Amino acid sequence: MPPRYQEGLERNARLRIEGARNLVGAARAANVKRMVAQSIAFIYAPGAGARVESDPLNGDRAVARTVEGVKALEESVLALPEGIVLRYGYLYGPGTWFEAPAKPPSLYIDAAAQATVLALARGRHGLYNIAEDDGAVSSEKAKRELGFAAGFRL
Repeated sequence: MPPRYQEGLERNARLRIEGARNLVGAARAANVKRMVAQSIAFIYAPGAGARVESDPLNGDRAVARTVEGVKALEESVLALPEGIVLRYGYLYGPGTWFEAPAKPPSLYIDAAAQATVLALARGRHGLYNIAEDDGAVSSEKAKRELGFAAGFRL
């Protein structure tokens, strides 16, 4: 584990909890109704088959603080009338840590950008898994409702 890894996880959770609450509060004050937030698709509880948006998040004690942060961010954004949360897989491609998929669920950076544009243009309130078809999560809802294509490349 890299030095100060746990400290980084704590800062990340705090950003998700306090940052999302503050950002959504400011959005409400400005009468903003639509917000798209990035979340993570690799936080589901283990189980058979590809995880869908309604499946429970991981309850393992080792990731409890991360899950707490994810839940807080998602709940804050989804409290808005047009709140949309995109649960991305592990990003790869130029400008990321990896040039190729490192582990499932994976997502090429161009496809992540495309999903964000689609969510802004036609997304409806709710959660969407955004990842490749590698068996870890199902992106069927995003394909059906947003027109998401995991193979999208610029």
